[in-house]
Amino acid sequence: MHAPASAPPFLSALACAPARRRDLAAAAAGAASALAFEPWALWPLAPLGLGLLLLLLAAAPRAGFRLGLAFGLAHFALGLSWIATAFTFQTAMPAWMGWLAVFALALFLALYPALAAFAAGRLAALGGRPGLLPLALFLAGFWVWAEVLRGLFLTGFPWNPLGAALLGTGGLARLAAILGANGLSALVVLVAGALAAIACRLGGRMRPTGPLLLLAGLALLDAALRLAAPEPVAGTAAPRILLVQPGTGIAEKHDGLEGALLSVREAAEETRRALARHPGAAPSAIIWPEATVPFPLEELPDLRRELAGLLPPGTLLLTGGNALERDADGRVRAARNSLYALSAAGAILARYDKAHLVPGGEYLPLRPVTEPLGLARLVPGTVDFLPGPGPVTWRLPGLPPLAPNICYEIIFPGRVVAPGLRPAAIVTVSNDAWFGPSGPPQHHAQAQLRAIEEGLPVLRVTPTGLSGLIGPGGERLVTLPRGGAASALVALPEPRPPTPFARLGLALPSGAAGLLVAAGLALGVARRT
Repeated sequence: MHAPASAPPFLSALACAPARRRDLAAAAAGAASALAFEPWALWPLAPLGLGLLLLLLAAAPRAGFRLGLAFGLAHFALGLSWIATAFTFQTAMPAWMGWLAVFALALFLALYPALAAFAAGRLAALGGRPGLLPLALFLAGFWVWAEVLRGLFLTGFPWNPLGAALLGTGGLARLAAILGANGLSALVVLVAGALAAIACRLGGRMRPTGPLLLLAGLALLDAALRLAAPEPVAGTAAPRILLVQPGTGIAEKHDGLEGALLSVREAAEETRRALARHPGAAPSAIIWPEATVPFPLEELPDLRRELAGLLPPGTLLLTGGNALERDADGRVRAARNSLYALSAAGAILARYDKAHLVPGGEYLPLRPVTEPLGLARLVPGTVDFLPGPGPVTWRLPGLPPLAPNICYEIIFPGRVVAPGLRPAAIVTVSNDAWFGPSGPPQHHAQAQLRAIEEGLPVLRVTPTGLSGLIGPGGERLVTLPRGGAASALVALPEPRPPTPFARLGLALPSGAAGLLVAAGLALGVARRT
């Protein structure tokens, strides 16, 4: 393949390179961009990796699908490598299948950047050699649409949107209140376009004034957003919440009945220690992680009374547990992954059932086909979980309205709060000790994005961390240390007024993507006339 004579030397060299080398370069760019996420948090690698992908697309626009696939496969394989760790905590399947699962999921998810790159490359090449600016506009728009689709198709898996990298900037991430996390992804691509243009113009000995001005403007915007961000404040009557991180590991917790009892016992012990450190300051609520009490509380009044005995008068316990669904003969037919609100009298005041279940985790898709092949659920047991009805707003005595979420429900933008019933805070409990060293920090970062999008504080509790309080602007106000038992008594900050994203949801980034594609088309027409 030969680039036109008018192409910058840098692009000419890429265009003349063998296709295999371009694919390897795209894979390297994808792997580098994955390091922009937690726990590495090298956020500049996201626009740098996308910048290289844009240069490769400009050199070979008709190879967009291959380049996007290579980028996405390396990007998701590295970013989601924590999934393999989850397979080491079960005995139904060999642990090596975890790496097969990582590769299979990464290959499927790579289809989304592949389609985005394919569409961007083909549109940009309609009038001949594509310009970097229309190409960047096209890729930004199609990338947003691909991410939105990734969060919806086949139950969705919007883990690590590209915009999550901007959490490391401090200021630009706050634009998620308007554009959502997916809109931030478009911003990353546009920054990548500026970097790619600088690389081309420096290689062609041209002055890269425009791209440099864009980057300088974004740096100033980032600084202004950081300086202008209001500090989270708690009113004088703000409820105090005790966050309890029991420190129970997954291997211990899933050791049969003894492990289940250990989970409850360690949570109770840490709660007693925390209350003893704060005498005379009874919290409004105590929050335990997902599935801390892996028993059906409706069927065990003695256990409810024992748990209630931990609570000071007027304090509620919000704890993860498992509810059971029985048939007419009393046989268990299914289960629910639930969050209970328990009073100091031992009464169940509310129960939220997780609506967005994890395929292969809480239920086995196509069980009659997959079970004979030797596949099993990661969560122990043969009874599948059933989904709940969706987001709700709890109104509990002594507490402001709360939106309960369980585990990876918090990664879904626009789907963590019940429409028309705006809460004062989001409560999310998880059991992500499954996910090794990199999964929990990534999970926590996505809770930060939901806080910014909704303008709501987030109370997050897990067995081994990361647990803590996130402010309504995504600030990490309190973060408990990872690995062991810990607790924190926090005052709940005031929520912000409803953000544009809280009002309009995914329509905002989707509409912005349409404007970017339209701008690219207009620019392409102008270039040809």
